[in-house]
Amino acid sequence: MATAAWSIENGGKPGEAKRNGSRTSRIAYYAFMIVISCFYFYPMIWLVLSSFRENRQIFTTPFSLPERINLHNWGEAWKIGHMSTYALNSVIVTSLTVAFVLLFASLASFAFSKLKFGGSRWLLLLFTFGLFMPVQSFFIAQSYIFDRMNLKDSYMALILPYVGVGLPLAIFLLKAYLDSIPKELMEAARIDGCNNFVLFIRVILPLLMPSLATVAIFSALNAWNELLLALLYIQTDALKTIPVGLLAFSSRYVTDYKLLFSALAIVTIPMILVYVLFHRQVVSGLTEGSLK
Repeated sequence: MATAAWSIENGGKPGEAKRNGSRTSRIAYYAFMIVISCFYFYPMIWLVLSSFRENRQIFTTPFSLPERINLHNWGEAWKIGHMSTYALNSVIVTSLTVAFVLLFASLASFAFSKLKFGGSRWLLLLFTFGLFMPVQSFFIAQSYIFDRMNLKDSYMALILPYVGVGLPLAIFLLKAYLDSIPKELMEAARIDGCNNFVLFIRVILPLLMPSLATVAIFSALNAWNELLLALLYIQTDALKTIPVGLLAFSSRYVTDYKLLFSALAIVTIPMILVYVLFHRQVVSGLTEGSLK
């Protein structure tokens, strides 16, 4: 009030002081977020810049700009590290993992949210426990089962655990959104003659697209970056994924940092670009269903 009165007394309009204060707040907010973003993104920038240096320069002048932008290190890392094979394996494992998670999670969330059946609460509680259980907690039992089923050293040895780990969060997110859909929409579809299958395909699935995009990105990131299971279950070089392949640049006594940083930049930048391109879908998918 005092600011507005002072502005009016000095010839300003009543809303001018409020607009100036709002503009100042936005500028301060964006400046603060830019600083925070630079703080968290600096390691990635340093990684990319280091991939253009020689090993000697990385140790002597680690924080200086590279003398020149030379992609020779990237090409050498791709060739020597057999990154094409590892990248193909990661693409196959990640794609199948995401496809299975989206299929099973969408069907399960529809059943838990809109269909009533015996034991649904207890079954949903089991999936909820999966949100808090790390991979290490069931690794021994899982390894024994894979030994008995001869699944080790195959794509399925990675896809099955990745799907199992990704399903609890996916079901939780999708069910939260489906719970916010009005019952009248479902009843109208049933009056029109839709059975459960048609209802899911024509009504539920189109509405789930933003949340499915969020689940797909989370599942892809987890499968693409996972190391422990890929290191323990895959022994054949032709089936190894990127996280395991990166270990080839480091031995017991020597690490070729320029090639290691180049390989890390090659495999990290695509995933960052995927998130940047679909970040709106991620945010909308996380907020969908938060309000009814």
